Amino acid sequence: YFAGHRVHLGVSGSVAAYKALDLLRALQKAGLRVSVGLTGAAARFVTPLSFRSLGAETVYASMFPGVDQPELGEAYDPFGHLTPSGEAEAFIVLPASATTLARAASGLADEILSAQILAYPGQVLFAPAMNPRMWSNPATRENCARLRARGHIVLEPGSGRVACNEEGQGKLVDLRQAYLAVLKQLSPQDYAGKKLMLTMGPTREQWDGVRFWSNLSTGTMGAAYAVAAYLRGAEVHALCGPGCPWLPPEIERVEVGSAREMHRAAADIWPEMDYGIFSAAVADFYPEPHGSDKFKKDKASDGLSVSFIPNPDILLSIGQDKREGQRIVGMAAETGDLENSVRAKLARKNADMLVG
Repeated sequence: YFAGHRVHLGVSGSVAAYKALDLLRALQKAGLRVSVGLTGAAARFVTPLSFRSLGAETVYASMFPGVDQPELGEAYDPFGHLTPSGEAEAFIVLPASATTLARAASGLADEILSAQILAYPGQVLFAPAMNPRMWSNPATRENCARLRARGHIVLEPGSGRVACNEEGQGKLVDLRQAYLAVLKQLSPQDYAGKKLMLTMGPTREQWDGVRFWSNLSTGTMGAAYAVAAYLRGAEVHALCGPGCPWLPPEIERVEVGSAREMHRAAADIWPEMDYGIFSAAVADFYPEPHGSDKFKKDKASDGLSVSFIPNPDILLSIGQDKREGQRIVGMAAETGDLENSVRAKLARKNADMLVG
């Protein structure tokens, strides 16, 4: 879907500027065409040649290339400060320094990137990165508030140890989050205002203090569904079994362990949902518990028998409570007779779609 779309990547002066190269590669992997604009300070951390070498379509590093920075070897484009505004369908500044945020909030256009931001007619994504004291300064906070009030998005930086060895908020946001924010700008928002519940991953059914009954599900398929719905504007609530992949923080993540925990969590939020996708590999049975201590193998030198108890059928239970207008998608992983199994399960579970 994203192949051929155009993105402009702005880079300002921060030690985190090198991470813009990783974002460039990720965007290119999605098939996007990427141009780059660097402030003079950014070019001291990572060179324009680095972006050109990685295949950026056009790299703008000066308002007057070939004049005030002849070492860049660029052909002079008198409208380079305007060109991205007419071509780019998404615009992200990563990292965004305190100076770049201030320039953008004040409407300055005294260098190439700030001019490109001012000329851009759409929403700009800003991913700040700076010293925690600079980030918490009222001037920076006011500049971010002004940008948000104009409809731009400021991705909150993370917390931890920054380059100067201080602790606090100011670390560049997770690149995965920034990457998905760009893709969301390019995605249709046809699920805006809709609420979607999704189950994903395995469940773990505890037997003794250290052992459990489970399966090989990783939650990757469910995470893909969750991210796709998020990109299209849905409010996503993900019920995640153990070991599920990272999800963007905009997705409401609920960690569960057993099938019974997943069932309770699903029943609690389902009445408020519009859609339900049940992709979790839920254990159909749980072992009759031994207890909280570890079972010793010398107690079963001749072998071991464990009794299993049926778990609640989450899809069936939720399907029975489906109200008019709600839609349910279930999954069926089979080892044989796939079509007949899926058709029977579709009718039995009161689902709207079964993926086999």
